[in-house]
Amino acid sequence: MKILRVIHSVQAKSGGPVEGLKQAAKVMSELGVELEIACLDAPEAIEQELEEFIWPLHALGPGKLGNYAYTSKMKAWLEHNVPRFDAVIIHGNWQYHGLAASRSCRRHKVPYFIYPHGMLDPWFNETYPLKKVKKRLYWNIGEHPVLHHAKAVLFTCQEECLRARRCFAPYHVNEKVIGYGTNTPEYDIDSLQASRPHEAPYFLFMSRIQEKKGLDLLVEAYCKLRKELPDLPDLVIAGPEQQPEYAENLKTNYPQNRIHWLSEVRGLDKWKLLANAEALVLPSHQENFGIVVAEALATGTPALISDKVNIHTEVAQYGAGFVEPDDLSGTTRLLKRWHALSSSEKDRMATAAKSLFNKHFDIRQASEDLIQYIQESIQSDERAPAR
Repeated sequence: MKILRVIHSVQAKSGGPVEGLKQAAKVMSELGVELEIACLDAPEAIEQELEEFIWPLHALGPGKLGNYAYTSKMKAWLEHNVPRFDAVIIHGNWQYHGLAASRSCRRHKVPYFIYPHGMLDPWFNETYPLKKVKKRLYWNIGEHPVLHHAKAVLFTCQEECLRARRCFAPYHVNEKVIGYGTNTPEYDIDSLQASRPHEAPYFLFMSRIQEKKGLDLLVEAYCKLRKELPDLPDLVIAGPEQQPEYAENLKTNYPQNRIHWLSEVRGLDKWKLLANAEALVLPSHQENFGIVVAEALATGTPALISDKVNIHTEVAQYGAGFVEPDDLSGTTRLLKRWHALSSSEKDRMATAAKSLFNKHFDIRQASEDLIQYIQESIQSDERAPAR
C-alpha cells in the first residue's frame, strides 16, 4: 500500500504533529507501507530536518497569505502525483495543504483521511474571537467540505472527538477514534537514568514556549511555592521560543533562582531530560494529545497535567500522574501534591506511567490499527456498486 502524508510543516519547532508523523511513519514503513510526505516548507528551510526523514520528502513552499500558506506549486504537484497513492492522510486544518489535498483526492477518487490534531477544539474560538470570525467565514466554503468528504476524520482520543463537535455548525463528518502515541526511546532507560543531565532533582516543562501551554501558570506557581517549600525540585524549561516576548516576560517578571531555560532539545539529550525528571509538568490550556506526555510516560516519568490535555482521563485512571484545572490554583496543587508524596508512592507512580504507555500510547498499536482501518476502507470502496 502506498500512502501520501500531507502536512503544513515538518520543522520540529512546529510541534507535536510532525513528531507524531515521524514516529508513526517508522512503524508503517516496518509494516511494509510505502510512504511519501508533502509539506509547505521551503526546501532551504528544512535542511536541518532532512537527516530525520528516511522517506521521500517533497517541500513545496513557501506559501503566501501568512500561515494559510497558499502555493500553486503544491496544487500542481498534488494533481500530478495523488493518483500514484492508495490513500492520503492530511495533518491539520485551516491551511491550504488540506484544501488542496482534499480537492485533488476527490477529483482523482483517492480516499483521504484527516488528523485535526486538536485544531477543531473550541478553545481556540473562545480564546481568539477575531480569528473565530475568519474561521466562521471559511468554514462553509473551505474547511467543512474538506472534513465532510474525508473518508474519516481521525481523532487521537475520545475527548478530542467530543470537543470537535462544538467547533462550528454544520458538522457532518465520519468520526473515527484511532489512537495515537509515540515510540519507546531508542536508548536503554537504565543508561539514560545513569547519566543525569542536571545535578539537582527537577521538574521538567518540555514544549513550545507559547501562551497555550500555560507556562506562565507554572512559573508563577513555582516561584510562589519556592518560598513555602525551599526543597522543591528545580524547574527546567526546554523548548523553542515560539513567542519570544512571552518568554522574555517570564524571565523578567519572576525570580529565576533555580529555574533553568534550555533551547529545543532532540535525540539523546531529550530522552535524558525526560528519563531523569522528577515529573513532567504541562498545564496547557489546550492539548489534543500531548506527544511529550506519552514520551515521559514511556521513560517512567509521571505527568502532572491540566484537565485540558485530552489524555488526562487515562493519566488519572492509571495513577500515572496528577490532573488539575488549567489555572494558577490547579497548577500550584500539581506541584504540592507531588511534593507531598513519599518515595515509595513516587516509585509506584513511575511504574504506573510505564504501564499506561504500554497499554495505550505505544505508536505501534495505533499505527497497526490505522493501516487496518485504511485497508478496510479501500476494500469497502472497491466492493461498493458503481453509481
